[in-house]
Amino acid sequence: MGLRKSEEPLSGRTVPVILLLCVSGVSAETIRYSVPEEAERDFFVANIAKDLGLTAEELSARRARLVPEGEQQYLQLNQHTGDLFVQEKMDREALCGQSEPCLVRFEVLLESPLQSFRAEVSVSDINDHAPMFLNREMILKIPESAMPGARFLLESAQDPDVGNNSLQHYHISSNDYFRISTLRRSDGRRYAELVLHRALDREERAEVTFSFTAVDGGSPPRSGTSLIRVQVLDINDNIPVFTRSLYKVRVPENSAEDTLVVGVSASDLDAGKNGEIAYSIVPNSEENHQTFKINPETGQIRLKNPVDYEETKTYEIDVQATDGGGLSAHCKVLVEVVDVNDNAPEVTITSLTSPLSEAAPPQTVVALYSVRDRDSGDNGRTSCELLGDLPFSIVALALADSYALVTAEALDREHHAEYNVTVRARDAGVPALSAAQTLLVRLSDVNDNAPIFTHASYTMVLRENEPAGTSLGLVSAMDADVGKNARVSYALVPPEPGAATVASFVSVDADSGAVRALRPLDYEEVRALQVVVRAVDGGSPPLSAEAVVRVEVRDENDNAPVVLHPLPNSSAAAGELVPRWARAGYLVAKVVAVDADSGQNAWLSYELAKATEPGLFRVGLHSGEVRTARAVAERDAARQRLVVLVRDSGQPPRSSTVTLSLALLEGFSDAFLQLSHAPAGKPEGDGDGDGDGDGDEENLLAPYLVASLCSVSSLFLFAAVAFSGAKLCKGRLRGRRSPASAHGYAAGDVCSSFADVAGAGTLSAAYGYEVCLSTGSGKSALQFLRAVLPRPPLPQSCAEAGKPRDEELLSHSQPACEGELNQVRTAPPYV
Repeated sequence: MGLRKSEEPLSGRTVPVILLLCVSGVSAETIRYSVPEEAERDFFVANIAKDLGLTAEELSARRARLVPEGEQQYLQLNQHTGDLFVQEKMDREALCGQSEPCLVRFEVLLESPLQSFRAEVSVSDINDHAPMFLNREMILKIPESAMPGARFLLESAQDPDVGNNSLQHYHISSNDYFRISTLRRSDGRRYAELVLHRALDREERAEVTFSFTAVDGGSPPRSGTSLIRVQVLDINDNIPVFTRSLYKVRVPENSAEDTLVVGVSASDLDAGKNGEIAYSIVPNSEENHQTFKINPETGQIRLKNPVDYEETKTYEIDVQATDGGGLSAHCKVLVEVVDVNDNAPEVTITSLTSPLSEAAPPQTVVALYSVRDRDSGDNGRTSCELLGDLPFSIVALALADSYALVTAEALDREHHAEYNVTVRARDAGVPALSAAQTLLVRLSDVNDNAPIFTHASYTMVLRENEPAGTSLGLVSAMDADVGKNARVSYALVPPEPGAATVASFVSVDADSGAVRALRPLDYEEVRALQVVVRAVDGGSPPLSAEAVVRVEVRDENDNAPVVLHPLPNSSAAAGELVPRWARAGYLVAKVVAVDADSGQNAWLSYELAKATEPGLFRVGLHSGEVRTARAVAERDAARQRLVVLVRDSGQPPRSSTVTLSLALLEGFSDAFLQLSHAPAGKPEGDGDGDGDGDGDEENLLAPYLVASLCSVSSLFLFAAVAFSGAKLCKGRLRGRRSPASAHGYAAGDVCSSFADVAGAGTLSAAYGYEVCLSTGSGKSALQFLRAVLPRPPLPQSCAEAGKPRDEELLSHSQPACEGELNQVRTAPPYV
């Protein structure tokens, strides 16, 4: 005989004490240990070899193992040292609920000869749960006529812990009217009643609010809080009275939903609304709330969900009857669940040796299993049998309802490569219920199957700029072998020497086959990549297979449009010229933009975001052509500023802007004055602030007026030259210009040459430009620029017959013509 171990652990370790051990056969006594709840993995429990009176060598030679009672293995045994450790954390509340003690049973099995010992571990509770109320706020309606000492039932807090760690008492915050009383139910749970300490006066205070706290007995203690709001009601001098204060009923388990449990009844002597009674269930537990419902008018309690005897055997329901004036009374309903044979035995395989060596001797343990029936009494007693004529037998173990499947004779793999073993368990209920479990026992073989991928190639999609670690997909390979021969690991195949490596872009998880990105990818740089994944099994020698993984990068809208023409900071942005005779649809400029993205993300649209004269110009939605929306009027400002917005079609869209500065010209002098003689440091306009341009013209013409007054001879010579130039251009201008524009030449300007620049820049080949040059200007001022469809003949002053038009203009000996052509050819293209 031995001594039972102490319930309290010493220095974080448990000390087992053995009652009685048998040196052979099946032990009838039980080894008991104790482990605190939530003990970490590898927590030392005891040394089983020492407790069994065996050496570590004997324990290892006899292949000692642990056989759990259920499906979960919470403990592990070191066969070399005999130490018992915690393999998985044990949650006492999940294992046993409110039951005490909480025991985890298992069996120590020794082979050669076969011997077993029963053992159990008591899981001691720790204070890991705080009391919790189902409702964060409670509303009580109490009449002002309630006398001091009146009691009111409160909602109970729930605490899954047991013993001293469970809920111990309640208290409320300080107030002038109420105190709290903590009571104990028949099942040991504590509940609270609110006791009226001072008479209420609704006219003095209509509502009393205070906190309601439940405290457990742990160290340190934990607590939960709910808010109580007491609404004081006017006088209602009769409270409801139940016909019985306690109702006891029996309900068979697995009764259908909406089955009537019991009907409670209460009466109220008041009349009218104060005599109308409404029934409700006090939410004292989550189980009651989920299982029962009550008709507020009739008081009939019905099942909301079926009851199960194996889960809960009894229910205690608090029913409240409240009249129309807010007065209430309570009664208790005790529901006893009647057990029926509704659970078939459950066969749980806890250990299976497969594949099994064909050289295994008789009495070799093939499988360990347990039979469990959740019913009670005869309904829960089980027996076990083996179906068919097989070279196996069943041996009952010391632990109740635990069995071992052992070999009964020699095995021959060449005769049978595998066996289907069916174990049937039957209970003793009426009628009896049974369950069968089939085990597939294979005989061991060599590693002759390579892994096989589910697909020969995988295509995965990755959006560009996704962060490192993004999952691309999963590769999977299956191996027909078993055990370590079927454990597959994955790896990328290294590229051949000299080939481009993509190992820096993606990786594959060795265990799961998950393919992930190692760094963000840019669609504009890498649009697709391809790697080879190898799957290797764990056999000896290992076998492998390969699959191709192609990663396609999906474009995202991460690039804004880039304006190619005109350049935002170039001189072209300030040099677009528009004649004042331009009509609606006149091509002024063309905005050219590109987007580094592809597909819809690169579809560009143009729109006019801002303009000096909003109705004067328009922009082609897809072409980017800037045209006049109406004819240019005399009132339009000489300088126009346009802001063109270029937007792509991505989600969300990205955009860029470019600014165009336009000059409305009457002739070459206007262009010269506006482009070459605009005062530096002043805004566009006239300088006098009125925006009409008259101030600039007066300031620029003043020096000429003074000079003309000083030198009559110079003015006469200037007029003679202007008259000669006008005669030369008279024949050409008579059919091409309107009377208004024909008089737009400044004195002394003549048309000396033409230049054909069709197709330059972004213009189509259908456009040309007519350039009129001044022979009297040393600075080659541009008077006006006008689009023409046919090519006019070159004047004799700038070209000779038979020579190319542009090249001849460049090589002409007249300096004025050469200067004007250089300005045209070096200026940005006008659209």
